[in-house]
Amino acid sequence: MKIMKIFFVMALCLSLTIAQNKNQPKEKAPAAFQIKTQSDSVSYAIGQNILRSLKDPNLNVNFDVLIKSMKDGMSGKPLMNDEAVMKCLTDLNTRMQAKMQAQQKEQEEKRKIELAPIIAKNKKEGEAFLEQNEKKEGVKVTDSGLQYKVLVVGPGTGPTPKDTSTVKVHYKGTLLDGKEFDSSFKRNEPTEFPLNRVIKGWTEGIQLMHVGDKFEFYIPYNLAYGEEGRGETIPPASVLIFEVELLEIKK
Repeated sequence: MKIMKIFFVMALCLSLTIAQNKNQPKEKAPAAFQIKTQSDSVSYAIGQNILRSLKDPNLNVNFDVLIKSMKDGMSGKPLMNDEAVMKCLTDLNTRMQAKMQAQQKEQEEKRKIELAPIIAKNKKEGEAFLEQNEKKEGVKVTDSGLQYKVLVVGPGTGPTPKDTSTVKVHYKGTLLDGKEFDSSFKRNEPTEFPLNRVIKGWTEGIQLMHVGDKFEFYIPYNLAYGEEGRGETIPPASVLIFEVELLEIKK
């Protein structure tokens, strides 16, 4: 448990400091502290690192009590036994996890509210595009709503991939506004992946291809990255356009 590790390191640090203080002669007036030895440097660095870990406001640490607890432990007279310590830290960990989950849920709800207008706009634009696109010459539509167009026909012989196949492809991905977000063509480096580990539009679409074929896919948001999108690269509820060339079905 992270919290217990922190306290263990603090105990170690304090024990080193106490040991050093015992070996040092007492001075009439305490001089300003200076880091003189490698042990001093290590001890001070550990202290700073521990402090950063304990600055979490959710911990609400009383440092005076914390230091007393460590001194009591060093003297062999702690006010809490191991069982009580474990229970206290376990309860603390449970409370912190619950608080973090509540904060995360609140952030997710806030993000949903902020994204709602963008999602609605992207859905409307995507539906309008797909409605017009399916009327274009050469565009075909599957039962799922995936649209595709054959750009280049390969030899046309041999097997087509299965959803469990690993394939090697070249591809380019763009948004409806023409912005390119990824391209193996530009990298001059084909990509290999199992078909059951990519977006649904790819899993379905590439199974329609033979090696050597090049298709253009028009993928509805629900067959792509959904309402969430993908980071800053792909906005929420985006229709994606992919140009894909199937190079190989891996054995």
